Amino acid sequence: MTDVYPLKFEPILKPKIWGGRKLESLLGKKLPPDEPIGESWEIADLEDDQSVVLEGPQAGKSLGSIVKEWGGDLLGDAPLFEGRFPLLIKFLDANETLSVQVHPDKATAKRLGGRVRIKNEAWYILDADETGLIHRGVHEGVDADKLRQAIREGQVDKTLRQLPARKGHCYYLPSGTIHALGAGVVVAEVQTPSDITYRVYDWDRNDPATGSPRELHLEQALDCISFDQSPITGETVHHNASVWATVTTLVRCESFSIDRVRMVEGVEQDIPIDRCFVIWMILEGECSIEWAGASDPCMGRAGETILLPAGIKKPRVKAITPCMWLEVSIPLVSSLTGLNKLDEQSLREVSGRASKYVGLGTPQQPPS
Repeated sequence: MTDVYPLKFEPILKPKIWGGRKLESLLGKKLPPDEPIGESWEIADLEDDQSVVLEGPQAGKSLGSIVKEWGGDLLGDAPLFEGRFPLLIKFLDANETLSVQVHPDKATAKRLGGRVRIKNEAWYILDADETGLIHRGVHEGVDADKLRQAIREGQVDKTLRQLPARKGHCYYLPSGTIHALGAGVVVAEVQTPSDITYRVYDWDRNDPATGSPRELHLEQALDCISFDQSPITGETVHHNASVWATVTTLVRCESFSIDRVRMVEGVEQDIPIDRCFVIWMILEGECSIEWAGASDPCMGRAGETILLPAGIKKPRVKAITPCMWLEVSIPLVSSLTGLNKLDEQSLREVSGRASKYVGLGTPQQPPS
């Protein structure tokens, strides 16, 4: 087995006309001065964007090279996504409202191929203004013709469903869902590794670099947008708690699972990793991670993202302060079914892994 260890990566900062400075004030990111930063890519394995390992024996290596070198010791049983690490992890700061947009659905990705890949994503609200909201999906009765008319009349917002952006809420956005992140909202974003976005409407905004409106992709978007009014499946809120830890299930979908884990100061216990890597997006507090053979622990602090390989030996976490993180992983095909799609047994296995944080009994080092 390769001598694997927890990986941190150098953030890839993305200037955006709608960006701001909250990734610095809220998450401690070191931003370039006087530039609106909209995104911090925490884990990326794309053609033009490769995360680079920040520290340890693999420092300076790209995620793509680590995937090839570590193989199953990194991924476990998780499959690659068209030859790439199967998730793209970001933080977003919407100082202004993002464009109304949609991402390729399965049919479009299959037809066009290349870099056009399906893009399922989820937003976890880290911070929001009192009036913060997101746009997701269309109102009943809206079809392609009515959406076209609304675009011509500058009334797109009236066709879109609005949901309040409240800290701690999580929203799933399957491919084909028309959406926009509202102004004053900061989110953690989990998605499949795709960077294809079709803009439907950009609020008549000009790009300051050119003085002209940004490019729209209306025809491509209309080929992808789902006007289906059925409820979005995948979002679920379920709490599992003990004296020392609380695990809240947030999303279970075909592409990823997301849990929020809270841990009391001083608690130390095993990290339940089984068959698949785990990603931690640290939201609050500080923790340390130890594993067999490690001389020094890996420290996790608010604003950092840590990739825990599937092959790591006997990992344990200790909450230095009260801490909270998002735990992200891949739902695996059940070993009991042999099917090539996600099924109920697979979902139970993922849920069972997360619930072990509160099912291990009294920690060995409870708070004094």
